[in-house]
Amino acid sequence: MPGRMPVDCRAGAVASSSTVTKQGFLALAPQYTSTSELLSAAARRRGMEVEVLGGAPTVGRGAHYYGGPGFAARVADDLGIALLEPSDDWLATLPYAYTGRHIAMSTLSEARRLSRPAFVKPPREKSFPAAVHPTGAGLPPGPDGPVLISEVVTWAAEFRLYVLDGEVRTGSQYSTFGRLDAEPLEGHRHEAAVREFAAGLLAACGDGLPGAVVVDVGRLAAPDSGAEWAVVEANMAWFSNCYAADPDRALDVVLRSAGPRTALAGRDRRFCRHIEDAAPAG
Repeated sequence: MPGRMPVDCRAGAVASSSTVTKQGFLALAPQYTSTSELLSAAARRRGMEVEVLGGAPTVGRGAHYYGGPGFAARVADDLGIALLEPSDDWLATLPYAYTGRHIAMSTLSEARRLSRPAFVKPPREKSFPAAVHPTGAGLPPGPDGPVLISEVVTWAAEFRLYVLDGEVRTGSQYSTFGRLDAEPLEGHRHEAAVREFAAGLLAACGDGLPGAVVVDVGRLAAPDSGAEWAVVEANMAWFSNCYAADPDRALDVVLRSAGPRTALAGRDRRFCRHIEDAAPAG
């Protein structure tokens, strides 16, 4: 895995301007995804230019970005963008009422000593696949780093929510019992329950998240106590699959999550961090 590459998030660290539309432009990493296609179409509908980056990126004010962190590390300074990410330990700091399971922030070396089944995942850079491990002995080799360790649960349904300033703008179911099952949140039979849970979560714990972020929540299958809602994880909006979410509303969140440093809100400066190679969120 490449070493961590610093990204200067100071508002003044912006490259010289080139000609762009008043709405700015959307810069895409070269790797094609279905989400990049949906967001490109949404951007063009509102009069934005879209540029698939190859060699040297366009420099100038008004840039926004969608794509992988590894590529972002190489172009963020030229584009003058601030990339917002949730903190590594946000999930582990949530009250049990919002997680439905015990979660601890630890290290890979500590996780390798586990003698019980546990769900283990890197908090954000996805250096190895998130999975249930019977013991820690089966964890992959590699350098030590932070991991989240949680109790094993079964998700009856999982939803991706695009959150802007504490409000769910759009969302999508993406999985049922671990199988891909995309369906828009709007009109979903669980929409009211998802929104009610998310509203309570964001009111209580939203200060610990960037102003533009993706939050995954799910319905726990718990035979002993019945189903309940809980947080799955939080991810950067600029590298998340939108599944069946409304791409126009999702774009609002993406643009804020990876936009001009000159427009970076003061509350979000602590979420503009160094980045490194990672796998897509979902």
